Amino acid sequence: MRILLAAGSGDEIMSRRIDRVEHLIKQEISLIFLYKLQDKFKDISFGFITITSVKMSPDLKIAKIYLSVLEKEKREYVLEKVKSHSGFIRSELASRIRIKFVPELKFFIDDTLDYVEKIEGLIKKIHENDNKQND
Repeated sequence: MRILLAAGSGDEIMSRRIDRVEHLIKQEISLIFLYKLQDKFKDISFGFITITSVKMSPDLKIAKIYLSVLEKEKREYVLEKVKSHSGFIRSELASRIRIKFVPELKFFIDDTLDYVEKIEGLIKKIHENDNKQND
């Protein structure tokens, strides 16, 4: 009788693949933003944009891309412009990576830093109130 041992379960292998694809797409889209979007659309001021994360659907057909925009007042403007150029970004991505299906790209603003700032402000306020009570 033969017993075959698998190197990893199907879920583990798929999870690693999703992680690799997320990392690759994050890297390539960052380069597209850095070199292609700034050059192609000189009339649009994107400001300072960071791709903070990419989350793939389990079937690798949808990529949720989270952006951080330094200038808070420009976030919605930048998001709309990026969304309107998602076809161009997707075609650039397709020319850079080898993958069976280039995923549909969905862009979102990453508001994690806003949340962190809010929590830090609340903690600071608590410490200020504690210091006033101790005086």
